[in-house]
Amino acid sequence: MDGSVAYHIAAGLGDVLEPFVFVAVLAAASLHASWNAMVKVGLDRFSSIVLLALSGLGISLVLLPFFPLPAPAAWPFVIASALIHVCYKLSLVKAYEHGDLSQVYPLARGAAPLVVAIVSAVFLGEVTTLTKVLAILSIGLGVCLMSVKGGAMGRMPPKALGFALITAACTASYTLVDGMGARLSESASGFIIMLTIVDGLFTTTYAFATRGKTVFARLAPAWRSGVAAGAMSLASYWIAVWAFTQAPIALVAALRETSVLFAMLIAVLFLKERAGVARIAAASLIAGGVVLMRI
Repeated sequence: MDGSVAYHIAAGLGDVLEPFVFVAVLAAASLHASWNAMVKVGLDRFSSIVLLALSGLGISLVLLPFFPLPAPAAWPFVIASALIHVCYKLSLVKAYEHGDLSQVYPLARGAAPLVVAIVSAVFLGEVTTLTKVLAILSIGLGVCLMSVKGGAMGRMPPKALGFALITAACTASYTLVDGMGARLSESASGFIIMLTIVDGLFTTTYAFATRGKTVFARLAPAWRSGVAAGAMSLASYWIAVWAFTQAPIALVAALRETSVLFAMLIAVLFLKERAGVARIAAASLIAGGVVLMRI
């Protein structure tokens, strides 16, 4: 990346999360876990993703006239991110076909903050304090540990593990792309709205090309839950993209992954999945990381 561009992307940011940003990202984390739970329990997984994309597309088209378009420099990031998001959703759906929410979701998210921290430090110059590095490590490791079932990662089905790791790579990739794109866009709101529109178009085009028009006919009975999930997904990531413009990407990415705590509660209370000692220990690591984030 050109040095001047990298400087522009990272310029003007401190190494802390302000209280309002901190609380906002935690709220985004709870919304993110909620829409993921809807994908798990709604229609078949692929149809759920298509419905989610259509809902986000519709909501964003309604909002489009009220926000400025992203600056020209951000458009390559919009297109790249939309493609990565499609890969993320498809791999997440495949992972859910082979594993539990409380296994797949943490592993799919946990590796991302560690990768983001390294890449943003090397290429964006976002060097943070030792305490913040420990916070990122604590949250990332806690999130990964959360996917352990019965104390042994080997209990996780191999296909679920593979697709969860692919999803994790996509998570790290779109986090970095969106963080850079939002900072270049001159409007975080315009960036997320256009990203959701392009993502929705890509996802529905893929669905039509691979499944035909019948895939859309199955969505009608679940449109209410689809709109709700789409609204939560859009709101969750809107907050995150805005936060990328207010604080280092790695800190926002790590704090956002506290969504696994909300996901675990949803899985245990509503999906009747089991939580053991390993996940309690993981929750403690994540909580410790959140505390370090505020020191």
